[in-house]
Amino acid sequence: MNGELRDLYQEVIIDHGRRPRNFRRLAEPSCTAEGFNPLCGDELRVELKLADGLIEDIAFQGAGCAIAMASASLMTQAVKGHSPEQALALFARVHELLTEGPSTLEAPEQLGKLAVLAGVWEFPVRVKCATLAWHTLRSALQGGAAPVTTE
Repeated sequence: MNGELRDLYQEVIIDHGRRPRNFRRLAEPSCTAEGFNPLCGDELRVELKLADGLIEDIAFQGAGCAIAMASASLMTQAVKGHSPEQALALFARVHELLTEGPSTLEAPEQLGKLAVLAGVWEFPVRVKCATLAWHTLRSALQGGAAPVTTE
């Protein structure tokens, strides 16, 4: 990744980390899940409102490092308006990006703004920070009752 692109990606992550989108509670969520990353101390709660087979609204609360907060913020923007199946498919692609690197993905440009997370895979200790929100989303969609942990 060239320096200018890396700088842009870092700016987006910092912006979403400082001013996360959809950082709020939902009045009547259809499903929720909690996630915890004991290594970094990140704690998130993801809430979804499902209607007509789509994620009508999604929000999160919690505290965490800039990468965890940015990933959750970007995730909420990416899955809103999509079906749970589409959200789970996106989870799989983002997980591959974060754990295997951008060179393993077919058409990584299709990830849109989520591509800013590409640099995280170079820092294995931070991958759990970036994947926490996604694992928590998956748990909420699958009806998981127990909190998600990255350990």
